Amino acid sequence: MTTSAVVVGAGIAGATVAFGLARRGVAVTVVDGELGGRATAAGAGIIQPWSSAATGPYYELYARGAAHHPTLIAQLAELGITDLGHRRCGSLVVADDPAAIDAVEARLRARRPAAPAMGAVERLDARAIQDRFPPLRDDLHGVCVAGGARVDGRLLVAGVINAVEQLGGAVRRGTVAVRPAPAGRVDVTVDGQSIDGDVIVVTAGAWTRPLLGPLGTAIDVEPQRGQIVHLHLAGADTAPWPTVVAVGDHYLVPFDGGRIVAGATRETGSGFDPRVTAGGLQRVLADALALAPGLADATLVEVRVGLRPLASGMVPTVGPVPGRPGAYVATGYGAAGLTMAPVLGDALAELIVTGRAPFELPAGALRPPPTRDRGARAGR
Repeated sequence: MTTSAVVVGAGIAGATVAFGLARRGVAVTVVDGELGGRATAAGAGIIQPWSSAATGPYYELYARGAAHHPTLIAQLAELGITDLGHRRCGSLVVADDPAAIDAVEARLRARRPAAPAMGAVERLDARAIQDRFPPLRDDLHGVCVAGGARVDGRLLVAGVINAVEQLGGAVRRGTVAVRPAPAGRVDVTVDGQSIDGDVIVVTAGAWTRPLLGPLGTAIDVEPQRGQIVHLHLAGADTAPWPTVVAVGDHYLVPFDGGRIVAGATRETGSGFDPRVTAGGLQRVLADALALAPGLADATLVEVRVGLRPLASGMVPTVGPVPGRPGAYVATGYGAAGLTMAPVLGDALAELIVTGRAPFELPAGALRPPPTRDRGARAGR
């Protein structure tokens, strides 16, 4: 029986696993190294998976995550936590080419019966698109997905951690290490002090691979740098504006008070380098202004950089660590962490407590060591 757990990592992956465990009566300690470049702190927070060109297990998890979000929001509200930057504002998918929007619309309508959270799907002309998001160009083609939403990643994680603490959990911050322990188990330390738990859950995002290294466990997850720009558009009531997703890989996310987030670069091979670069900033601004020239006079407020945990096969890894009793892992969400992590975190918590997950968890890219002896040598 699991009565206590240590969760390594306080991003959206770790926070939601910890919340799921705490809600099920487990005493949780969250430990975090507060490393620069955490993906959750930079994430734009678009909750709209249904227009994605992704298929198979990745899309299924993506859509499942969006369907779960209202449950998480309601659970937090029951604890008095409502400041999450969340709004069901709708989402525009736009493109220069009407044929590209034809394909998106067909995909949305085919998926809608299995995804009621999507809401209505409406084809829009250029005037209607600009009416809903005035800075956009006046010659775009698009479709509106009424169920699209957005959330502030920093506020959401802070809210979930607050909920964990309200339920009796604790948070420890410092230098975190994961090492082999007797009987094949795992020891977690913070600033050299061992933190005890019946189970250990490693949810360290892009840092999961180096953390698991001493266990001799390989996982194909690497950091992918994303640079994201925050703008302020003075005098604009941006609260009700929809998110905007261009066919391709850039987007605009409006928040209250004239704030608009533009992103993002996808810099595979960046390593653990959370710098703002001239080229990255130029690309994000060029894409944003090409899509929405009305943002040219907006104030550049800040640039955030997140190191996404990118899995080699795109599908996350959530479940037990082979050969390590009581050890689990949840990582590899890539750019979809704010959408996927809450539902997968809750499912992993259910698996840990009851031995059964509510749906099949993704195996992803976790590989056990060839032998236990080799794993022990790797820990020295």
